[in-house]
Amino acid sequence: MIRFGPAGIPLSCKGRTLLDGIEDVHNLSLSALEIQMVRPMTYSRPPDEDEEVGKGFRDVTEDFVISILRDEEIITDPDEPIEEDDELITLQGDIASNYGSLENIGNSAKWLDVNLSIHTPYYMDLGSETGLAEECVQSIQNAALVLNALGGDIVVTSLGIYGKDQDREDVDNNIYANVDYLTSWWKECKLKPRFGVEITGQQEVFGSLDQVIDLCEAFPGCITPVVNFSHHHSRTNGTLLEADDFKDILEEVQPYSDGRIHTAFAGVEYADGDEKRLTPIKKGDLKFEPLADALIEMKPNATIISTSPLLEHDAMYMRIIHERVLTKKVAKMLKDKRKSESSE
Repeated sequence: MIRFGPAGIPLSCKGRTLLDGIEDVHNLSLSALEIQMVRPMTYSRPPDEDEEVGKGFRDVTEDFVISILRDEEIITDPDEPIEEDDELITLQGDIASNYGSLENIGNSAKWLDVNLSIHTPYYMDLGSETGLAEECVQSIQNAALVLNALGGDIVVTSLGIYGKDQDREDVDNNIYANVDYLTSWWKECKLKPRFGVEITGQQEVFGSLDQVIDLCEAFPGCITPVVNFSHHHSRTNGTLLEADDFKDILEEVQPYSDGRIHTAFAGVEYADGDEKRLTPIKKGDLKFEPLADALIEMKPNATIISTSPLLEHDAMYMRIIHERVLTKKVAKMLKDKRKSESSE
């Protein structure tokens, strides 16, 4: 099955809540939605002794409590009773009004057959030796906790940049150390969503196809490669032109994808191996038709997220192109079959 959907709540959606977005995606005959954690902020506060102590943070409705800080330990079990001396870690943003509502939102997505993923903030730096790396790790953890409560599929993230005065090997070592910590934490918390690392579009950002595959091999069964075709096309100076070009990448990531390939697509402008900006799909030299050919030939279980400025419009455009290419191939196959039968 091939799923299509936008990166964020559809632009045409009248409501701006996550539930509104899920319903709108379904009404547009799409079947995937990537939640955007653009600038999530957290703050800590003491619990209300009368209203919150003794309850799990799942039952806190005043705001979005994502975890509990207790004696320097982070507690992620939403049913763990809150104690008087705890600090409640609260997530700011527009994903939901409180943690307890996530399960119902996730059930609605399943009912409407909308596959949910989540993208962490676009600026991530797990290669830094400053406190920024810790903040980025926490952003990935928060995204994972949210998506787990929603019953979603995959957390998508980039990992780090190479600063001007940083040794690349040191940055890579820091990234690997932080990923090691995250994968251990993932298992400890028994989180169901996959941990997806995305191909990036800049030479100075960790995340070439080879780097992502190497990471998957270093942490077997823990990391899923996320194929952002626009990013790969940019950093390889426009190599995705024919169906076989797309097929080669899909075949390379398939062994690490647990039977579910996750991708992103948009038009793109690039120069000297660096992405400049994303564009509508009809612009630029990255075309969707060759990818549609590759998908029809391979028949994978795949999700394609539109990161185009036109979001849902281009998600629907890709779905239509995929159906059109499939129809033409089926029609040709039937025509050749009839021709063969008539010549016998």
